[in-house]
Amino acid sequence: MKNKVVLVTGGTGSFGQAFIRHLLDKTDVKKVIVYSRDEWKQSEMQKKFNDVRLRYFIGDVRDLPRLQRAFDGVDIVVHAAALKQVPTLEYNPFEAVKTNILGSQNIITAAIDMRVKKVVALSTDKAANPLNLYGATKLCAEKLFQASNSYVGDHATTFSLVRYGNVIGSRGSVVPLFLEKKASGRLPITDKRMTRFWITLKESVDLVLHAIEFMKGGEIFVPKIPSLLVTDLARIMAPECQIEEIGIRPGEKLHEILMTEDEATRAHDNGKTYVIRPTVDWLSEIDGKKLQPGFQYSSDSNDHWLSDEEVIKMIDLWKDL
Repeated sequence: MKNKVVLVTGGTGSFGQAFIRHLLDKTDVKKVIVYSRDEWKQSEMQKKFNDVRLRYFIGDVRDLPRLQRAFDGVDIVVHAAALKQVPTLEYNPFEAVKTNILGSQNIITAAIDMRVKKVVALSTDKAANPLNLYGATKLCAEKLFQASNSYVGDHATTFSLVRYGNVIGSRGSVVPLFLEKKASGRLPITDKRMTRFWITLKESVDLVLHAIEFMKGGEIFVPKIPSLLVTDLARIMAPECQIEEIGIRPGEKLHEILMTEDEATRAHDNGKTYVIRPTVDWLSEIDGKKLQPGFQYSSDSNDHWLSDEEVIKMIDLWKDL
């Protein structure tokens, strides 16, 4: 990151702020640009961050000319902007298409035109075998970013992705909801069988930094992260509360998948992450070992489950942010 100019779309979000804090505190980055559409969130962020290397751009990923202006002189783009609230997007599908798909294509076009060197886009476990509209739009975005490597020409822009699960304590996470509902004595859970992958903000930041360092173009980096039963989370956070089963919401899965069986046939295990090669594969050999036939990375069949102590530690770390 030394002397690099880094732009983060959705930079005022949970991940964006954690990533930017890391860049400013731990690296010799030259300049960091926050690109987002909410001027109030930017003004609140300016109160928390006091660093001359930080710049703010009001803009929407739907606006290609604004992206091109913002990308001028940028070395690395981290694309974290998205519409992601599953039930909301089930009822407002084309808004998700405009931001998550068309906005992704705008990122690609602007990055190539302005000769950005590296672009890492954030995806989600919901893009693997998507059930909901959000997952479907993120799957489309993955395909766009992967394919873009084949038509950059002599511009030498490289595109890759990271795909991970629920970030504990992020906007829309169940952890703040449980804390809010704890006083009522009842915690709402959609289904008692439900499992989820869990990752901390720090781990998501480390994953993106890993991708920036090792990306060759077109890979999806999938972290090795633990699973947790949602009922166990409720028990740990509020053992005195009763669980109220309210039924699965529109577009919600019982279990999440980070890598399908079909994707695993073109994936490698490099120790820190799984690396999924693009469908149309132009990459040279990726470091790591091939996965066993029939492998699927699912939250209900994971070999790593969080202990009570690990859950408590993750929640405490989130509270300290």
